[in-house]
Amino acid sequence: MNSRKIAVEILNMVLYEGAYSNISIRQLLNKYKVEEKDRGLITEIVYGTLRYKYKLDIILSNLINKSFKQVDRKVLNILRISLYQFMYLDKVPEYAIVNEAVNLAKEISIGASKFVNGVLRAYLRNKDKAFNNEKEIVSELAFEHSFEKWMVKLFVNQYGIEKAKEILSGLNSTPSITVRVNSLHWNPDEVYQRLKSLNYNVEKGAVCPAAIRIVKGSNVENNPLFSEGAITVQDESAMLAVLALGVSKDQKLLDMCAAPGGKSTHMAELLQGTGSVLAWDLYDHKIDLILDNAKRLRINNINADVVDATIFNDKLKDTFDGVLVDVPCSGLGIIRKKPEIKWTKNQKDLEALYHIQDKILENACRYVKRGGTVVYSTCTLNVMENEKRIYKFLKNNKEFEVEKLNFGEHINFLYNEDGMLTILPSTDMDGFFIAKLRRKK
Repeated sequence: MNSRKIAVEILNMVLYEGAYSNISIRQLLNKYKVEEKDRGLITEIVYGTLRYKYKLDIILSNLINKSFKQVDRKVLNILRISLYQFMYLDKVPEYAIVNEAVNLAKEISIGASKFVNGVLRAYLRNKDKAFNNEKEIVSELAFEHSFEKWMVKLFVNQYGIEKAKEILSGLNSTPSITVRVNSLHWNPDEVYQRLKSLNYNVEKGAVCPAAIRIVKGSNVENNPLFSEGAITVQDESAMLAVLALGVSKDQKLLDMCAAPGGKSTHMAELLQGTGSVLAWDLYDHKIDLILDNAKRLRINNINADVVDATIFNDKLKDTFDGVLVDVPCSGLGIIRKKPEIKWTKNQKDLEALYHIQDKILENACRYVKRGGTVVYSTCTLNVMENEKRIYKFLKNNKEFEVEKLNFGEHINFLYNEDGMLTILPSTDMDGFFIAKLRRKK
């Protein structure tokens, strides 16, 4: 099966059928039994095209004399992947990109192949042209980094122009894979050496002692260390949310929005076989994921239930030493891993989340004991879903106070005056927000 044909099929699924890029890539690579050498190219083309779709579409609109709605969707994606390769992949000759695209379009119709040939050759004749005619800063940043203007405006308004540029650049970076060592049964140095012996190029994590960054190597989930329960794939930002809880032995902990269980299992590992973790999520199949993860990691102190975190259970009031509330959010901090978020979210989607986030946080704070800790986290960079939710809560709940976080200094860490932490996205870490609340005794 042709690599670029598979890439177009995945893009059709993601852009027109609402599929998730990471899941679609995995499904189709397995379905077509794609060889290792071609997997990287397909993944690069899909993620790259999704990442730069806004920019690619502006250029294409300059080259096509009709509305995108009049262009066959598959043809449009053939043009997008070809433009992406011209602009960002220097190992593929231009003539080869054109030939591949024309042959793919021929499977649709002869007319489509002529159209594709004409558009791509028009680009090659004009590739040094400045395709963006708008000179205002938001438009320039939107074109350069390939983001919708509303999202650029949001980052500029909340962080200022220079930090916004860092955020946009970080969200376009290619993420490295980070794993967390199962500290219940394994030693990080031992796992580090084992990974090296299995021909993985590895580095120590940026901030977390149990983190190992995999710079290069085959699929982690096919690694014997994964099946043995020595490692879990998890971003360091998510690890920090659990470390913020300050877990100690014999505690009773609650993870309110837990699937797929990365944070719940981390909490359980830190309990060192004592205490208990109760993990909740909305759907049966997600609860299965949590329990499967716990089983693989040989963790016995996790219970998981299907629970709607927005509905308060009075029987559990004042029960837990620590509560982690990783609320549903817009996901603007994980665009480097799920670039389709750029095109599937809008301002109204963000606003619709605030009430849900407030409700879950209020419930979390009723579940925690006096003297206990609540950690609120998101994988978004939208201040309205982060600090603003905390300050709104504190205004009406005087028995809680913010406890300052201190994970040391890092180029991507932004602490606000109250010690809440925003992590800017980079190749090392997802964009993330963490706030720690303490219930007064």
